[in-house]
Amino acid sequence: MRLLPQLTSSQENLRLIRISAVMNLTGLPKSTIYLKMKNKQFPSQLQIGSRSVAWLESEIQEWILKNINQRDY
Repeated sequence: MRLLPQLTSSQENLRLIRISAVMNLTGLPKSTIYLKMKNKQFPSQLQIGSRSVAWLESEIQEWILKNINQRDY
């Protein structure tokens, strides 16, 4: 008997990460992340508490892949 609910394949990649993890994954400083969000060049944050925000890890990974695919060789 399973105690945890079954996740669909689209739900398996749902993970919220905080700003420090976003900075580590992207290599961008916090100020650049917020500037890019303002300019609609970076995924938006989600409000997870009255004073807490997080990002979907899958959206950050998609943003990284998009930038890799757009680079010039």
